[in-house]
Amino acid sequence: MYRNAFIMKLKPGNVDEYKKRHDAIWPELKQVLSEAGISDYSIFLDENSLTLFAFQKIKIPNQVTTLHKHPLMKKWWAYMADLMETNTDLSPVVHTLEEVFHMD
Repeated sequence: MYRNAFIMKLKPGNVDEYKKRHDAIWPELKQVLSEAGISDYSIFLDENSLTLFAFQKIKIPNQVTTLHKHPLMKKWWAYMADLMETNTDLSPVVHTLEEVFHMD
C-alpha cells in the first residue's frame, strides 16, 4: 500500500459548506475512488489557514492518475470549485507532500 498526502486550500467563508458537501459525498464518486485503488481517505482542516490536509492509501500509485480524466471526477471538481483554490480545469490546486517519517 502506498501512502499519499497532499494539501489544498479553501477560500474564506466556505468551511461549513465544504463539510456539508463532503458529508453528502456522491456514492458513485466513492465507488470511482475505490475502483482507482484509494482507501482510508481522510481530509483534515486547519481552520486558521484554511489549509486542507488529505491522506489516502493507494493500492497502485500510478493508477489514480486516470481519475483526472474521469467525467465524474470533473463534475465533482466543478461542484467544489466555488469553495476552494482551483486550476483552470477546475481541479483543486494540490501540493503533494513528501513522506519523511512513518511508524506502524
